[in-house]
Amino acid sequence: MNILNSFGDDRNFAGQVAVVTGAAGGIGAEITRKLCRQGSIVAAVDQNAEALHALAKEMQAEGLNIHAFVVDIGSSSDVESFVHKAESTLGPIFYLVNAAGILRVGQTTELTDEDWDMTMRVNASGVFLVSRTVARRMIASGSKGAIVTLASNAALIARMNMAAYAASKAAATAFTKCMGLELAEYGIRCNIVAAGSTDTEMLRSLWGGTDGTKVSIEGSLKAFRVGVPLKRIAQPSHVADTVMFLLSEQAAHITMETLTVDGGATLGA
Repeated sequence: MNILNSFGDDRNFAGQVAVVTGAAGGIGAEITRKLCRQGSIVAAVDQNAEALHALAKEMQAEGLNIHAFVVDIGSSSDVESFVHKAESTLGPIFYLVNAAGILRVGQTTELTDEDWDMTMRVNASGVFLVSRTVARRMIASGSKGAIVTLASNAALIARMNMAAYAASKAAATAFTKCMGLELAEYGIRCNIVAAGSTDTEMLRSLWGGTDGTKVSIEGSLKAFRVGVPLKRIAQPSHVADTVMFLLSEQAAHITMETLTVDGGATLGA
């Protein structure tokens, strides 16, 4: 059974404008599909124009309402221009999902300035710029909408060779919670989904062309990394379903919370 059906009839999604950043990525694409299929008008944002337009074509073939926007979310002017255009053409924004993210790995002493700056630009500054711009309009329209930031369990526990990524996701997490406190008076909810190892291109890039599923599940003593107690890698749909729950009316009294979707890899941290 579709998890959304278990929430009841989620007609609150139908006809509402939703912005999804990182919409062409594995998890972002799955979130975009679910929002489209629940009847949302989706403004899908990514810098990967080819993958983004392929996703838009897929959804449009199903008769769904999706609009592709190629945007640099690390640019304040680009974000402002995009949000203005999206609202002018689609209507007031009710949902925002910050799913864009990049991964640069390596020993802290070997990370370059560019590694650090680009990671922060997308994973932290991008969340800030898009959220700030959308939140201003949510307040103005009185939409009482919902914002979900896709973070990582790496923000909760130390990881070898992932200092920049972990720091950026921790920043995005703290920012989203502070934003949630400030926006609560307007009825706007802000939550975080901390994903663990998920079957995406980002995870596979860590495996260096080999199948690292077994290592991810079993953990690594050398890397001080606990395995996955549920003995499986998450699918993008597992993370997307959690995002959809937090956006839905079933989560109407939940804000400033982090839901971790990692099969127990962080042992409830």
